[in-house]
Amino acid sequence: MSRTLVIKLTAGAEEPERANQAFTVAATAVAAGATVSLWLTGEAVWFAVPGRAESFELPHAAPLADLVTAVLEGGQLTVCTQCAKRRNLTEPNLRPGTRLAGAPTFTEEILTESTQAIVY
Repeated sequence: MSRTLVIKLTAGAEEPERANQAFTVAATAVAAGATVSLWLTGEAVWFAVPGRAESFELPHAAPLADLVTAVLEGGQLTVCTQCAKRRNLTEPNLRPGTRLAGAPTFTEEILTESTQAIVY
């Protein structure tokens, strides 16, 4: 049976270790063959804007741009609809493959059988 991992990241560049940890766990789970859905909320939504992950640096951590790419290639990257609107971001502002979705979609994902949800 395949497991699904849903991760919600609530921190942006202001909390670099927490932000990087969420992306590291998501990319590692993708590499392990899990179904992965990474949700960006609050200031984390900026990581879905082209160029933002590339400018993020954290010593001794995998480059965030590589982790974002891994999630986009093997999982689902989602930006909170309300969080995006509060920052005047629309789908054309986001990396290709990123979706906008809200609480109903998040709730549906986390209540699915064989799903593990984690919040960073």
